[in-house]
Amino acid sequence: MSGFFGVAAKEDCVFDLFFGIDYHSHLGTRRAGMVVYGEDGFDRAIHNIENAPFRTKFEGDLTKLNGTAGLGAISDTDPQPLLVRSHLGMFAIASVGLIA
Repeated sequence: MSGFFGVAAKEDCVFDLFFGIDYHSHLGTRRAGMVVYGEDGFDRAIHNIENAPFRTKFEGDLTKLNGTAGLGAISDTDPQPLLVRSHLGMFAIASVGLIA
């Protein structure tokens, strides 16, 4: 089962995002990702979590990421969140569901 979590804060939100996504992680999920938006734009980390817990895969990324808005996703199949560039600017998106 997939899940996503988002944070918007006045200060750095990386730890809140980390623990919010970790709450959604469980056995059987395959991919996990975090994206934050800060002064330097978007920073993203995506890892395979099939054989290791979410926390161990992302602990090293906590010092590299910083921002005041963040989005995270746990997915059964696809690496997410996606960064999408359009004529309106750059966006981070995540989806939980199956479109057939």
